[in-house]
Amino acid sequence: MIEVDLAVRGMTCASCVARVEKKLNKVPGVTAVVNLATERAHIELDDSAAELSNEELVGTVVKAGYDASVISRTGDAPDADMIQAAEAAAEASAQARVADLWRRFVVSAVLSVPVVGLSMVPALQFPGWQWVIGAVSLVVAFWCGWPFHRAAFRAARYGSSTMDTLVSLGVLASMGWSLWALTLGGAGRIGYTMHMTGVHGLGHAAEPHLYFETSAMIVTFLLIGRWLEARSRRSAGDALRSLLELGASEALLVRRAGSDDTVEQVVPVAQLRVGDVFRVRPGQTVATDGVIVAGSSSIDASLVTGESLPVDVGEGDEVTGATLNTHGSIEVRATRVGKDTTLAQMGRLLAEAQTGKAPVQRIADQISAVFVPVVILIALATFGVRMFTDNAEMALASAITVLVVACPCALGLATPTALLVGSGRLSRLGALIRGPEVLEGAHAVDTIMLDKTGTLTSGVMSVSEVEAAAGAGFGRIGTGADAADAESAASGADSGTAGTRAADAVLALAAGLESHSEHPIAQAIVRSARERGITPAPVSDFANHAGMGVAGTAGGERVAAGRLTWLAANVPSDLAERAEDLAREGASVVVVTRGNTALGLIAVRDTVRPEAADTLAALRDRGLTPVLVTGDNAPAATTVAAELGIEDVRADVLPEQKLEVLKELQATGKKVAMVGDGVNDAAALAGADLSIAMGSGTDVAKAAADITIVNSDIRAIPNSLRVSARTLQIIKENLAWAFAYNLIAIPLAVFGVIVPGIAAFAMASSSVIVVGNSLRLRNA
Repeated sequence: MIEVDLAVRGMTCASCVARVEKKLNKVPGVTAVVNLATERAHIELDDSAAELSNEELVGTVVKAGYDASVISRTGDAPDADMIQAAEAAAEASAQARVADLWRRFVVSAVLSVPVVGLSMVPALQFPGWQWVIGAVSLVVAFWCGWPFHRAAFRAARYGSSTMDTLVSLGVLASMGWSLWALTLGGAGRIGYTMHMTGVHGLGHAAEPHLYFETSAMIVTFLLIGRWLEARSRRSAGDALRSLLELGASEALLVRRAGSDDTVEQVVPVAQLRVGDVFRVRPGQTVATDGVIVAGSSSIDASLVTGESLPVDVGEGDEVTGATLNTHGSIEVRATRVGKDTTLAQMGRLLAEAQTGKAPVQRIADQISAVFVPVVILIALATFGVRMFTDNAEMALASAITVLVVACPCALGLATPTALLVGSGRLSRLGALIRGPEVLEGAHAVDTIMLDKTGTLTSGVMSVSEVEAAAGAGFGRIGTGADAADAESAASGADSGTAGTRAADAVLALAAGLESHSEHPIAQAIVRSARERGITPAPVSDFANHAGMGVAGTAGGERVAAGRLTWLAANVPSDLAERAEDLAREGASVVVVTRGNTALGLIAVRDTVRPEAADTLAALRDRGLTPVLVTGDNAPAATTVAAELGIEDVRADVLPEQKLEVLKELQATGKKVAMVGDGVNDAAALAGADLSIAMGSGTDVAKAAADITIVNSDIRAIPNSLRVSARTLQIIKENLAWAFAYNLIAIPLAVFGVIVPGIAAFAMASSSVIVVGNSLRLRNA
């Protein structure tokens, strides 16, 4: 099976989506899913359609009336630079569209005020007023409303119709009649006045009615709805762009000029080939996936894997592109480039997960696909029947009324207004929502996948235990009861000798050594000493042993702090066993020695958020079962899970495996919410029934998420679920009202009970009702 992703430009409503899907799916061997929010089409070609070219697929979309371009194709995918360029072009197009809609709305709103006021209030109608509003209405109907006319014309060229067709016909019909009445029908005489009438046959039957205000109101209401919708959709591609931007743009290529000499050359990452050797200096991003052939360092993979600590690497170790080299200079031989890199594969997973479509959206697409042609047929039938029963003006007025009363103003406002108010409420609760299409799972989720680092834990390392070796002194500086015991012991000692306690001495010596290092564990030790009022011991001759620890001289003796495996020869069995126990609990253990004697050890952990327990309790109260899924090691994961009462734990999970875990849970019928903060969470976030990202995480995770917790307070998660579910409920209520309004108003228009002016009022009222209903979310 071959998979192709297309960027589709020009879609404005669900009818557009239905038409593109219909065109593509008519091609034998093609299965297509089109997403309006991302403006993407994901196409699967079976064996019978494998020979279809990219140009043929693009041509099929063009025949539907839209522009398209290929983003990727299985076996022939562009590299990350090409994808990023395509995404940048799509973003520029989206920005231009939002700005254009806003300009047209502002002009339309300003000009519509005098048009509506003069049309509806006879006291304001000065001599020649109708000519003034006629001229103004031309600007509103044709320049401000041009996006609707353009889309309708494009659809008509290919024998189809959309919501824009209905809008365009309503505007053109009301303008056409009004211009005829103004120039040829007698409504242009000086002294002409117009009164709003509720039903046909009332008012000034001798003179034709003008409907300029009808076209102005239609255009203005729909422009604001379309602008709100376009603005909410604009961020749909942020996740993939942020992911690709993590990668390096340049690499320092190392070429051998002789047996011992090398030449270094800066080249674009796109020019790297498998087997090329490139150098990565401290602070630089690894250009692509590869194997270290020279040097050693620590690699910070937190943005990509979610691992809380830098990983020590040396010759023969594999490194992943887009990870950060924190210390030494290394040379790497490229093993995967372009579309084969881990970063590119994660981007592909994210793009595929985002292209899916919710069942409720499919139902709405089906309704929208038949709504427009049905309304047009009703309007034509009404015109034909009333031509025989009444006269041409009455027939045309009834047909215009049908078109006007059915214009989907309420439909256009139903989702964006609820989203706007709901997102405002969420922001006050410390959360942001991405869009309406992802809210369906908020009330239905029964399982929640949680990442560890940065979600349940703070993501900041801190010292949890400081223990002296037997014979080195008393006490332990830890947390909870241990801390209390230590303080009790200290209170009985003279204040001048309190700082000489063995445990304090261990921490002081370690802080003196680690003050020369930028490693997160080193920073945690130094910070702990400072918080406890302990002065770091003066250390000279500092030396960093990459991957092992640090050493120096203090008081004329050689001192060291580092891994147990590095200093094992100097560590007694009881202290070694204690270090291993702490490691099994998920702590990172630093052993401190002086000369050939072990002084003690320090345990450093990524601490559990104090609010995590209450949050999980609230989630359980909502009927959600927590599942801990993390890229961290099993001891660290199980320790956190045990503290928080989480029974289902998945540790050492690779980025692509998180999505597999999600699909595994969904395959059992579970509705899964995903909470995470790293790039490794992005694909799973995009594929979840509801995705929640912590604000302290990467832009990729936040952009892929339905809900982002801005202040990183996980207590906002239960509140977000409540408001999200309420927002979805309001959207459904709005849509139900919008369709119910049409079911009631269209028959009234068909039978001549109402005229276009009243139809415009009804259309406006339906929009007001939708907005008012959405405002209820302010107190959700």
